[in-house]
Amino acid sequence: MKPRSEVWRDIELQSFDVCVIGGGATGAGCALDAQLRGFNTVLVELRDFASGTSSASTKLAHGGVRYLQQAITRFDKAQFRVVQAALRERKVMIANAPHLAEASDFLIPCFRPWEVWYYELGLKLYDWIAGSSVLGPTRVLTRDQALARLPKLRRGSLRGAVIYKDGQFDDARYCLALVKAFTDAGGAAINYSKVGGFEKGADGKLAAAFVEDTLTGAQTPVRARAFVNATGPFSDSLRLLADPQAQPRLVLSKGAHILLPLERAGPGLLIPKTKDGRVIFAIPWMDRLLVGTTDELVRDTEVSVTQRDADYLLSYLNHYSTHSYSRADVVSAFAGVRPLVRSKLSRRTKDLIREHEVEVGGTSGLISILGGKWTSYRAMAEDTINVVEEKLGKRGPCRTASYRLPGSEGYRLDLWRSIAADTGLHEATARHLARKYGSEASSVLALARERPEWRAALVPDAAPIQAEVVYGARHEMAMSVEDVLARRLGVQFYSWDLALKAASDVAELLGDEWNWSEDQRWRAVQDYVGRLQRLMWALQGQERQSQRVSAGKSGGAAGHA
Repeated sequence: MKPRSEVWRDIELQSFDVCVIGGGATGAGCALDAQLRGFNTVLVELRDFASGTSSASTKLAHGGVRYLQQAITRFDKAQFRVVQAALRERKVMIANAPHLAEASDFLIPCFRPWEVWYYELGLKLYDWIAGSSVLGPTRVLTRDQALARLPKLRRGSLRGAVIYKDGQFDDARYCLALVKAFTDAGGAAINYSKVGGFEKGADGKLAAAFVEDTLTGAQTPVRARAFVNATGPFSDSLRLLADPQAQPRLVLSKGAHILLPLERAGPGLLIPKTKDGRVIFAIPWMDRLLVGTTDELVRDTEVSVTQRDADYLLSYLNHYSTHSYSRADVVSAFAGVRPLVRSKLSRRTKDLIREHEVEVGGTSGLISILGGKWTSYRAMAEDTINVVEEKLGKRGPCRTASYRLPGSEGYRLDLWRSIAADTGLHEATARHLARKYGSEASSVLALARERPEWRAALVPDAAPIQAEVVYGARHEMAMSVEDVLARRLGVQFYSWDLALKAASDVAELLGDEWNWSEDQRWRAVQDYVGRLQRLMWALQGQERQSQRVSAGKSGGAAGHA
């Protein structure tokens, strides 16, 4: 990506065919698709790329086993279409960024004889729907085979298990790869830029968006022939800004996740049923055990993991595990808001569309992409840009189904071995670099050669190195400590304690890149620590929070993100 100041100047000096508002997965996907079809496109994000829903998923590239069950039991064709489309897109995600997405095993334990054939039948149907996009066959495991794969699985009346393949991915890095692919293709992308209003032409259609750089206070009109609203949970706000008479369409659902220490790798555990009709996953992810998710209707877009959320997830995990986990075992947690869409024909919250919908504002012409799911981001973007073409005229074919993302070219599964052999870096660091950056790890390592001190670990005994912070600032538009630790490096998701330890050094490295004063560096650290403390307090309570912050400043912890 270009330096942020250059991008802002580019935006001031030109007009665009398409302005996409929202830098999450769907917005980045829309921007990439539009640019590749030949439309001069700008992408504007209020906060940081992937800072909302797109980095708070369960990290699954999947069709949705729960949706399939609902499709069958409720004779719901819409649910079936969601599963069918997502299963196709799942394989596309893996093919286009194999360093960020992969096929993994998931195991469903069976404690009654009928459960074995029930889940086997359902998951073989799941495979059949996938067709040529299937990742591997569903299999039945005996009791002993299931325990060999998951030794901590509760024995009791265990009869066996069904194991199937689905996709996992690094959601924040995947979204960043989409943004980088877009800018590499000639698009302009900028974060921390707020759309505060619109200018309309004589026909009432949108002609420009008034954008403010929230870091500098600079303002400029962004002129475009078409405007795409891809702001996820904030879509209704933007719709109302463009069309004051627009009716709200979204219902917000909070999904909470916790992360626990992981002793050994193995298949993910799918807990097939909860009292409120959900499924829960306990899956190895980035050397942690990720457990999620909840489903709770909320009104606010700012959410965190509460004690109740953690207790809910732990109660189900402990029911299936011989190890008894408690809140004290939680090393990190995150929550996000998923935007669900009301039917146009009803105002009842229960009448929700599980598919995505492209809406064109009747007065303003604002094109809004509503609902959907992460795995289907590319198909959602394709449908959206098809509507843009109807407005602007056809330019070129959709190319995103086979468009490899940065880091994928030349990537191979054993890339980390070459990194370790060529640089002498620890295996954990080599693996981390390979799976975060793919073949573009060479660019990070070039910085480490430029300044050998940047080869050092960001936190002692952890995998990320200092060169990654500099790379994030220079090439990925990282502007804050959280941008680096949460979305570029993943340290915050791996361990809150490690993130607290790393904050000061990250601020120093960013400060050197952005010419921050000592006061700005201090405030950057305090802002980040304060935000993280609030997340910890929500989960553990004030007394526990103080203990964790103290440990984060002086204690030792090994691990890597």
